[in-house]
Amino acid sequence: MTKKHSETRNNIRAKRRKRLLRAILGLFKLALLLCVLAAVGWGSWLELCRGAAVYRKYYAKYEDYRERRDAERVPMDEKFEAYMNILVLGVDRGGDFGGGHADTMLLVSLDNASGKVRVISIPRGTVVTAADGKTWEKLGEKYSEVGVSGMIDAVRNLLGVSVHYYAVLDAKSFGSFIDALGGIDAYVEMRMDYEDPELGLSIHIPQGVQHMNGEVAQKYLRFRSGELGDVGRVQRQHRFMKALYERILNVNTLGHLPALMKILQEQVDTNVEVWDSAHLAEVLQGLSKEDPETVMLPGYPYAGDESIWMPDKELTAAKMKTLFPKAEENASEGNT
Repeated sequence: MTKKHSETRNNIRAKRRKRLLRAILGLFKLALLLCVLAAVGWGSWLELCRGAAVYRKYYAKYEDYRERRDAERVPMDEKFEAYMNILVLGVDRGGDFGGGHADTMLLVSLDNASGKVRVISIPRGTVVTAADGKTWEKLGEKYSEVGVSGMIDAVRNLLGVSVHYYAVLDAKSFGSFIDALGGIDAYVEMRMDYEDPELGLSIHIPQGVQHMNGEVAQKYLRFRSGELGDVGRVQRQHRFMKALYERILNVNTLGHLPALMKILQEQVDTNVEVWDSAHLAEVLQGLSKEDPETVMLPGYPYAGDESIWMPDKELTAAKMKTLFPKAEENASEGNT
């Protein structure tokens, strides 16, 4: 065999080895690609299954939420669609419905277009017709008998307005709400000193501007001494509501929204739920810079007993027309 033939044969063998190596390398790359695709596919399948499980979980929660909302839906009057009205009840605990008495009753109304807020205070001693239709009883004492739905009916009949939402707070949930906002700056009109060992209540608040945490704030609102009795207490509620409103406008309320929604979910009896948080964020951003308008239910104290508040139906009807002008406009349009 000549030297030339030997070199040719060696070149052929070298080329075959290179082709074989390329083929083996190609098969290895193909196998590696298939493994990667399989891993990606398996991972995607797991994520899809996990995502489907999460979707089913939250969809079930949302469906549960919708069922509760339908069950808790309160009667509406279309002429009040321009407003969002919230009945706020401050209660003590006990009784069939988790609260012996409604110590504080406020209807907080928001004008959806302007963001202006109105607060209507209803004295706890306001009298309404009892279930027998003949006698009357204090509205604040009905809560233990009729619960929040009964209170909504009573307030709607008393004021002649729709109630869209409700929130029932006790001292603990109210204190948590104030603490979540970082406290409130409010003016204390007189030195407050009050002791009630039976209720475990000890109030000692100096006169002047005070930065109140949740505990001090609820004591300030529960203070019952003073010459004006419940009328003075309502006036104090109005001053506090304006201070609270100013706090909501001046702090990063949206940053506090998750904490506030958690309190609403866990500590407050309400039909406002986490699914409404986006809407609430929009509402907070649209609040008017004006102080809320605060009014007290028109009426007068009963002769000989200032703890009883007799509502004046004619003055109340006239006041509601002033506070809810768009409702009157809608009613007029509906009658034409």
